[in-house]
Amino acid sequence: MGARRGDTRQRIQQVALELFAERGYEKTSLREVAERLEITRPALYYHFKAKEDILNGIVGDLNSSIDELAEWADAQPPTDEARRAILDRIASLLDDQWRPLIRFAQVNQAVMSEFPAGEEMRHRMMRIVSVLARPGDPPVRQFEARLAVIALILGNAPALLGLDLSDEERAQAAMTVAVRLALGG
Repeated sequence: MGARRGDTRQRIQQVALELFAERGYEKTSLREVAERLEITRPALYYHFKAKEDILNGIVGDLNSSIDELAEWADAQPPTDEARRAILDRIASLLDDQWRPLIRFAQVNQAVMSEFPAGEEMRHRMMRIVSVLARPGDPPVRQFEARLAVIALILGNAPALLGLDLSDEERAQAAMTVAVRLALGG
């Protein structure tokens, strides 16, 4: 039963995030989330009492995955292979579980700036941006390391790039740029 409840919570979060990105956070009601899921409002309220609770859960999950990735990245040796593996993991998370939240944050910047969990997310994202930078690296190298991760993030933000590319083409281009920056050439 617990796994089923968790699946329902995840479905609610996924659908709510889609609606928040499509319509905007402020313009989306819990009624619309329930309708899209084809569940009753009381069933939705059983899991989440308010939109803020849904968003808190989504951001909390993202923050946990960022922490896990950052801890793993910190334990890697300072080699080109490790840097490439870190970029691969970031790209995989961006392509999978992070993409909807990144797109939501783009569309709902005002909400994220006012939302306490949004500030936490920004701090965590700064940690991810810094995972390739090593203490003692020259300033240019540290800057390149941060830009490598930002390239991957931008690859998942089509509106910011203004390039008419498929998701796959954009992701490939972003990884190519990220690798060049992270590996210094």
